Amino acid sequence: MEYFHRQIQLWGEDRQNSLKDKKILIIGSGGLGSSFAYALGSSGVGEICVVDFDTVSLHNIHRQILFSLEDEGKFKADIFKKRTEARFNGVCVRPFKMKADEFFKTCTEKFDLILDATDNLATRMQIDEFAKKTGASWIFTSVDSWQVQVCFIEKSDFKFFPTTKVAPAGLAAPIVMFAASFTANLALRYLANLEVKKDTLYYLNFFSGEFETKKIALV
Repeated sequence: MEYFHRQIQLWGEDRQNSLKDKKILIIGSGGLGSSFAYALGSSGVGEICVVDFDTVSLHNIHRQILFSLEDEGKFKADIFKKRTEARFNGVCVRPFKMKADEFFKTCTEKFDLILDATDNLATRMQIDEFAKKTGASWIFTSVDSWQVQVCFIEKSDFKFFPTTKVAPAGLAAPIVMFAASFTANLALRYLANLEVKKDTLYYLNFFSGEFETKKIALV
């Protein structure tokens, strides 16, 4: 318990112990997924499944903090496993080097929580469908230019987005890391059985300083 001394001060030993029995699914191991790896992989979650078919590209590394220059060309999911387990030897990471739709077609497992670490709405629609089918909650996280959107989705209708054909805009590392940290906090609170505001969209614009919350319609 020495490893988790400061977390235990925050929420107690019983809640910390409960995390080792949790299994989460992360779709994507790029910018958001990299920060999820560090924030959640070293927090005591027992098992993390990560789905990503892609390899590391040079233009990604500045915001994908899990990777270094020598990782260029390697599979992101493999590095996710290596680096996450190196930080805490009590977590089991299972990498799936395939596209999300392929994973959803074959997966029969149950997860305590699903985390969206993608950059397109079409895949998020698939995550929502899989989560609803398996009875899992999931957290939607979007970073686009200066804007961050996060929503813990339990019963809400994900069709509140008007289109699935929006190309990603420019990104900066601090904004991606903020979004991932915000999401990871919601995830850990939920997994530790602490109060979480569900089916509420958080919106933050780093350019204007605007922050809003909006309740989302339920299915």
